[in-house]
Amino acid sequence: MPFLKSAILTAALLAASILPGKAEDLTDAERMAFRAEVRAYLLENPEVLMEAIAILEDRQASDAAARDVRMLAENKAAIFDDGHSWVGGNPEGDITIVEFIDYRCGYCRKAWSEVEELVNTDGNIRFVVKEFPILGEASDLSARFAIATLQLAGPEAYKRAHDALVTLRGDATKPALERLAGDLGLDAAAIMARMAAPEVTAVIQANHALAQTLDISGTPTFVVNGTMLRGYVPLEDMRQIVKEQRKG
Repeated sequence: MPFLKSAILTAALLAASILPGKAEDLTDAERMAFRAEVRAYLLENPEVLMEAIAILEDRQASDAAARDVRMLAENKAAIFDDGHSWVGGNPEGDITIVEFIDYRCGYCRKAWSEVEELVNTDGNIRFVVKEFPILGEASDLSARFAIATLQLAGPEAYKRAHDALVTLRGDATKPALERLAGDLGLDAAAIMARMAAPEVTAVIQANHALAQTLDISGTPTFVVNGTMLRGYVPLEDMRQIVKEQRKG
């Protein structure tokens, strides 16, 4: 357990700091005796380890949060205004939520209706979707279908396609997506042809490159103004985060 090993090392270093002289000046016998004393102390006072682990976890969480803030600031334009991602909700909203999504991701599907409710009931949220296919061929085909729809048919058609892909039952195969295009009133042949276009591939590559820069490896991942949220977040928690972001 990494935390436990780090905590033990921390405890040992703290104990060493109160000894006169430097650790390297100890003889082998003194060093062995010191290690025995530290071990005996930790065995007699195991709560010290839990305290050390808690402090370590808090410190690491704080460091990670600071790193996220720095990365978001350094990549602000690519995250919020990349020029190729769909923008919904209120385009002039005072809060922007960006979601990295994989249409075949179970937690993305779970979050979908809640994000819809949050955006629609709030009324002042700008919502950006970045296709981030990471779960295989069906994910890649779904993302290409969505991007092709946006590029050829516009944002309203994209929203219909996005919602349909999230709720699609069965495998997202090429025949299934071709049928979906027809059901949505789209030019199925044009959409299917566009899916393999360099312009579509470029969007996916850009999203993957940005995710790597931001240390994003899973979906859903949300950016709410200056906060990174890795994983599914319940609706009420999202509302609270939006509220906190508005306070500045």
